[in-house]
Amino acid sequence: MRNPHNERVSSDIDGHGPERTCILSGEKAARDEFVRLAISPDGLVLPDVHARAPGRGAWLGVDRQGLEIALTKGKLKGALARAFKGAALTIPDDLADRIEQALTRAFTDRLGLEVKSGRLLLGSDRIAQNARDGKVAWLAHAADAAEDGSRKLDQAWRVGREEEGSGLQGTRLPLDRATLSVALGRDNVVHLALSDRGAAERVGQSLQRLLKFQGRAEGRNPAEPNDENAAAPDASCATLN
Repeated sequence: MRNPHNERVSSDIDGHGPERTCILSGEKAARDEFVRLAISPDGLVLPDVHARAPGRGAWLGVDRQGLEIALTKGKLKGALARAFKGAALTIPDDLADRIEQALTRAFTDRLGLEVKSGRLLLGSDRIAQNARDGKVAWLAHAADAAEDGSRKLDQAWRVGREEEGSGLQGTRLPLDRATLSVALGRDNVVHLALSDRGAAERVGQSLQRLLKFQGRAEGRNPAEPNDENAAAPDASCATLN
C-alpha cells in the first residue's frame, strides 16, 4: 500500500484511536466495527482488514449488499475520491469478493492461532466432556454440521453452564467442514470450542466482522452467549479516519 502525497502516516491506524466517521452516512463507531480500505502502490483500492497499511484509510461499515449498491450507483467512488483527497485510484469490480475473502481469512487465521495455543478444542467427544465440565467459553458448528450432533453438544454446554432450558446453543459458522479442515490443517473439522474467555472474545470479534459483512445478524458476543441478538447492521455506512 502507498501513502498519498502529504497524507498522515499513522493517525488513522493506531491501535486504540478515536471513533471513525462514516464517509457515506456520517455515522460514528469504533474502528473494530468497520473494514479499512487502503491504496496499493499502483492506486488499487484494497481491503486492509488488519489496519496495518501506512497512510490514510477509508473505513467501511457496509454489508456486502450495501457495498455493491454503492459501487453500482457511483457513491463509493465519490466518497473514496474525497477520502483520499483526489489521489488517483481504481476500485476493482470484485471489491466485495476481496473484502469477504480477507475477512474469512482473518477469521480462520485467528482460529489457527488458537489451535496452536491449545485453546481451541476439536472433536465431538473432547468438546462434549469439556462442555459438561463447564470448561467451554464458546461453541461453534460448521455450516454443514448434522443437526443431531450439534444438538447434543449444545445440550452438554447448557448442562455445564447450568443453563438447561435456556435455549443456549453454539454458533453456526458461515464455513463448511471442508473449508474449516483446510484452514486448520485438521481432518473433518465439524465442531469447535474455546476453553478460554479471552480467546472467545478475540475469535468472536473476527467472526462478527465477517457475519456483519455477509448481512447476517449474529450480534452477540460469543463470550456472553445469553445476550440477545443485536439488530442487523446498517447497510449504508463507510468511514474514514
